[in-house]
Amino acid sequence: MDENRHADLLLEQLLGRIEEYYDAVPRTGALAEDFGTLTLFVRDGRGWPYYARPALGRTGDAVTTAEVERVRGRQRELGVPENFEWVAENSPHLRAAVEESGLVVHEHPLLALDLSRGRAAEGAVAGGTGGEETGAGAVPGAAAGAGAAGGAGEAVCVRVIEDGDPALPYAVAVPYLAFAQPDTQVGAAGARELAEAARQLVGDGSVDVVAERIRDGYTAVAVAEEDGVALSAGQHQPVGAVSEVVGVGTLPSARRRGLGLAVTAALVADARERGVRTVFLSANNDEVARIYERIGFRRVATALIAEPAETAGAEESGEAVEAVEAVEAVEAVE
Repeated sequence: MDENRHADLLLEQLLGRIEEYYDAVPRTGALAEDFGTLTLFVRDGRGWPYYARPALGRTGDAVTTAEVERVRGRQRELGVPENFEWVAENSPHLRAAVEESGLVVHEHPLLALDLSRGRAAEGAVAGGTGGEETGAGAVPGAAAGAGAAGGAGEAVCVRVIEDGDPALPYAVAVPYLAFAQPDTQVGAAGARELAEAARQLVGDGSVDVVAERIRDGYTAVAVAEEDGVALSAGQHQPVGAVSEVVGVGTLPSARRRGLGLAVTAALVADARERGVRTVFLSANNDEVARIYERIGFRRVATALIAEPAETAGAEESGEAVEAVEAVEAVEAVE
């Protein structure tokens, strides 16, 4: 087998694993409704509403606008967002039908990190001795999942927390505050706002949902703290040998200190300890993707998210926040 064919085969296998993951992860908290070429995941009890996506094993099949409309009708009946998510390279026929139904499609680079090559890949995320491969400096302690965050000062501790940890409500709340301020500046929201957000998320059951997922092994949460205050947090969600890093956010008043990078490194280290061999994430734009590439991730595909036009503005706000998180990480370690 020639080198190019071998590379194509490896990429095909990787995208197959990611496709299986995207079908499996919502099943940990949702019921799957069959719509032929599409599957709608419906929240089961507490938790968050999920999305519709191509049915596993039928990703190459053509999808009609009528099938998309059927799913959207069910989503409206349930009172959940009319969202569809899929990988462009795995389901090339879905976009036309989704757009014909009136939804707006957003493109996001999909990046992966191969942990099966040994600890070098993890070191790239942690900064460590990544050298020319990453172009990033050191983040001491992050590769071990705990310790001081490089560029953030010795007082900052980065760790993966358990379901009963007193920091959990604050770790859940930090990304909410991060995405509530979508500009690119250091913001005013700090400890007082964090305490109020944590109180609300405890009250509405959101923290209990995350705690339950931690106990069940479906979610891991990492937090960066200074003087007992959560400044940055994020999650990864392992399913077998694959996990996705999601929801990394930094308190607006603590931006541009490299905390997002340290949290990401801790999540990657935790994933390795759980036996994960492929970690992936989606970046909101090419600029952010290039920064992730500098810390060891590589671009492998395009993630597509479709939503009604009237909610598309929130997507653009999220892009601005992620750009801050990624840029602050590189600024802190260069």
